[in-house]
Amino acid sequence: MGEIHFGAASNLRIAIVHYWIVGVAGGEKVVQSILKLYPQADIFTLLYDPQVSKAVVGDRKITASFLQKIPGITRLYRGLLPLMPIAIESLDVSGYDLIISSESGPAKAVLPGVDTVHVCYCHSPMRYIWDQYHEYRQSQGWLSRTMMALLVPYLRVWDMQTSLRVDKFAANSTHVAKRIRKYYGRDSIVIPPPIDVDEFYVSKDVGDYYLMTGRHVGYKRFDLAIQACNALGRRLIITGDGPETKRLKAMAGPTVEFAGQVPFARLKELYSHCRAFLMPGEEDFGIAPVEAMASGRPVIAYGRGGALDSVAPGVSGDLFDQQSVEGMAEAIRHFETRMTHFDPQRTRAHSEQFSEARFLARFAALVERALTTASTRPDMASEREAHRELALS
Repeated sequence: MGEIHFGAASNLRIAIVHYWIVGVAGGEKVVQSILKLYPQADIFTLLYDPQVSKAVVGDRKITASFLQKIPGITRLYRGLLPLMPIAIESLDVSGYDLIISSESGPAKAVLPGVDTVHVCYCHSPMRYIWDQYHEYRQSQGWLSRTMMALLVPYLRVWDMQTSLRVDKFAANSTHVAKRIRKYYGRDSIVIPPPIDVDEFYVSKDVGDYYLMTGRHVGYKRFDLAIQACNALGRRLIITGDGPETKRLKAMAGPTVEFAGQVPFARLKELYSHCRAFLMPGEEDFGIAPVEAMASGRPVIAYGRGGALDSVAPGVSGDLFDQQSVEGMAEAIRHFETRMTHFDPQRTRAHSEQFSEARFLARFAALVERALTTASTRPDMASEREAHRELALS
């Protein structure tokens, strides 16, 4: 898909602020899609890896914060959370008509001009300082736990206050919209992230394995799928890696295979031939499950979070209620009694509502609405005149 221009925004000075560019994941793909709408936009970020940024934004100039000057920053940045409020506010976005922040941390906290419209696409408020604080803290060493206890109360206040710098919020799922309402007291429009469903294909041949993919981190609960497949003797293929890989491999039985980082062509093949994709964690949205659906394969998902938006029970998969080894195992057994009921073409058709084309249309409409709302606000001079006339009446 080439460059697309929607409405008056195509003539404005636009800044896109993304939290950091150190890998190509869902957040970075959102930025790539937004750039198709507004190719004239300038890019701002806390820090970036030059090789990764080239893959995400091409040869566009990127303005980074002072954190970029720290040696080894692309490896150390997660430990520098206390500096991020200062760093994000050091980015000079004055002079722009429109700011679009891609938010999963501090990006929304840039300082807009009085007349600047700020639209935030929120992947999630920071989980590690809000509803998953205790889970994250318990997974750290004693020093990190102590530092979190000292710093997080301050960060919560700052995070909540900086939400007031946003004119319009978009949330990537109903679940994230609830977080925005709970922690920021703000309404948002749900716009699922863009997924290139046409990249995936449906196969007539189904293998004997289940599939999980993604970064190996605690909240995705790879451990539940591994232990359930151990107990059932079911074959499970896991791609990707992450900080939990070593621990997960240690608990894996003979039917669990770790494939590591696989080429995209191989990942598409694994999607199209798996029995089903397993999603035992609570995701903000969950791109990989929709990619599996675009391959015609159903998803067995824990029935909370983004799965409630993406998985249609009986059409594109099954939901289960108990987030445990037993709950995962029972969900697999239940699926196997009826897996022939799932029509691959119907599952594929369900995924098309999450296409990039639909994302672009929805997001462009939100931006136009934000600009229109701003243009109809009375300016300060007219407000003062109205107040003076009221005082004299």
